[in-house]
Amino acid sequence: MTPPRAASTGPSLVEDHHVHSTFSDDAVSTPQENLAAAVERGLRVIRMVDHVRASTTDVPQRLAALRALPRVEGLTVLTGVEAKILDVSGAVDAPADVLAAAGSPRGVDRVLLADHQLPGPDGPWSPRRTREAMELGLAADDVLAMLVDGTVAALRRVPHAQLAHPLSLLPKLGLAEDDVSDEHLDAIAAAVLAAGALVEANEKWHCPGPRVLDRWRAAGVPLVASTDAHDAADVGVYRRLRGGGQA
Repeated sequence: MTPPRAASTGPSLVEDHHVHSTFSDDAVSTPQENLAAAVERGLRVIRMVDHVRASTTDVPQRLAALRALPRVEGLTVLTGVEAKILDVSGAVDAPADVLAAAGSPRGVDRVLLADHQLPGPDGPWSPRRTREAMELGLAADDVLAMLVDGTVAALRRVPHAQLAHPLSLLPKLGLAEDDVSDEHLDAIAAAVLAAGALVEANEKWHCPGPRVLDRWRAAGVPLVASTDAHDAADVGVYRRLRGGGQA
């Protein structure tokens, strides 16, 4: 009989595994400013992450800029790209060469898989399209199945993954984490563990909540703290997580 998996610890609040810079259109701080903020707040790990699409071509230049940052004793700088899950097959909106190089010396350390839209059978569904389909009779259980199936498939397809703000899409669809069954949570946990992936406890999007985090922690899922900061002022600032609002 397989012994039970030990519960995971964390997330550590002296780490921030999801920080955006001016390489993302909606961020305002440079990598240098984010690094300075991490030092000021006594972080031990910061992961510099920016958005990509399949058409993105400047990831090598981004990595070169990050590798040129001054080294700070006691602070590890990690890298990543954030890409949305496109459909239930687990396709991801990222350049094929970036995905292939992830985890290698020439690539990013992690690929952040994001539920910015619902992974539908024919591509990403916007929250509006999804709500309209639900008004016409699409069952909430079917929507949740698409989200979970797409997430699990992406974890199977993409090496060196990190699940970004998991389940953050739900409120935009008029759903909540309590609508997600234990079986679905366990399916995501199993896929994370099989893939050697990480899962965020996300300060900005207030997700996952206590029930989900507790279940995933008990399953041994590796949890990391993230702010999803788009401004250096937010790097490593954990008001909700530190106060127990999620973890």
